[in-house]
Amino acid sequence: MLHNVGEVMENWGWVHYVSTTAWLYSGISAIHYFTLFITVGTAVLIDLRVLGLAATRKPVSQFAQQVYPWLWGAFWLAILSGFLEFITDAGDYLPDKVFETKMTTILLAVIFTLLVWRSIPKAETDKGGSLSEGSKILAALSLIFWIGSILAGVEIAAISGLG
Repeated sequence: MLHNVGEVMENWGWVHYVSTTAWLYSGISAIHYFTLFITVGTAVLIDLRVLGLAATRKPVSQFAQQVYPWLWGAFWLAILSGFLEFITDAGDYLPDKVFETKMTTILLAVIFTLLVWRSIPKAETDKGGSLSEGSKILAALSLIFWIGSILAGVEIAAISGLG
């Protein structure tokens, strides 16, 4: 059934235009990869800061305030561009278990990134990385899921031949 829904979406006029216009699809792909680099890179930076392994001269809350707008701005652009890439082959991606694993891993990475964000104290008294062990565990899990999402995305082509 999912395959049929995906096939219908692939045949929408604007989707067909995107998939058959090389420069447009390539541009969307470039935007998607660039925004993924920013999203994952900034999430990893924050996770490493919470773990006390990066940017330790700044309070965590100050560092997060500077980085989170980049993370979420890039994230929403990655969602949009990823959807535009996905919909051109939706009939193949929807029933694919590797794609499902990738999307689940990304969802978990985003959830843990949000949990890390909520665990960072808003006060400027958190100098030197003195966050709770719970915050550090959340950051470590966020880091693991972001790395997992990259690996799952890379392996789609190798395992299922899509992409």
